[in-house]
Amino acid sequence: MVEFIAAVVIGIIGICIIAKLIALPFKILWKLISNSIIGAVMLWILTLLGLPVQINFFSALIAGIFGLPGVVAVVVYYLL
Repeated sequence: MVEFIAAVVIGIIGICIIAKLIALPFKILWKLISNSIIGAVMLWILTLLGLPVQINFFSALIAGIFGLPGVVAVVVYYLL
């Protein structure tokens, strides 16, 4: 009986570890997508203010990954 309980506990722990490992890439992907959308919105607001910034996949991705410093880097790139 003790072996059965130990096997069940080890099985549950194993399933939890596998579930965490599977969910981790989705969490990272979701964060990247949401940050990219926020970065694109920030770049769009800057274009409304008159800065010559083109919104494309790469500028939104840089702004999304790096946040505010990424937006500043994209603006500096387009101003040069």
